[in-house]
Amino acid sequence: MTVPAPSFAGALAGRWRSTADTLSGALMRVLLRGAGGAVAAVAVAQLHDSHDPGVLCLLRRFTGIPCPGCGSTTVFIEAGHGHFGAALAANPVTAVAAVALLLAPLGPGRWWWELPDKRRNAVIGAALLLAWTWQLNRLGISRP
Repeated sequence: MTVPAPSFAGALAGRWRSTADTLSGALMRVLLRGAGGAVAAVAVAQLHDSHDPGVLCLLRRFTGIPCPGCGSTTVFIEAGHGHFGAALAANPVTAVAAVALLLAPLGPGRWWWELPDKRRNAVIGAALLLAWTWQLNRLGISRP
């Protein structure tokens, strides 16, 4: 019986698995996530420049009241243009969550999943409340 020669993809997968739990593997995942996100953000920003669809949030479009996620698309588009201050101002909670997802392989992801379910739900609820308060203030809804 002959043993098949390992394929390039198999060798690459084996190398990936061997470095997955090392610092260099975590840094590689962060770099790949960042590069993928940057390419997507630039592409979406260019698409938005050529075709602006207007307000995407259905709640805001039909009632004028923003949802906690309002501004998330703007965060992505502004980051694609390289305007990181404007991205942060559009929805700081989304911007912080994006950075946390980017850096998750370096340790924050493990910390998040070690939290009890009730604590994670409380953090998510607080973040949504903070984001909604930010959006109401940013868009002038909370002012008399």
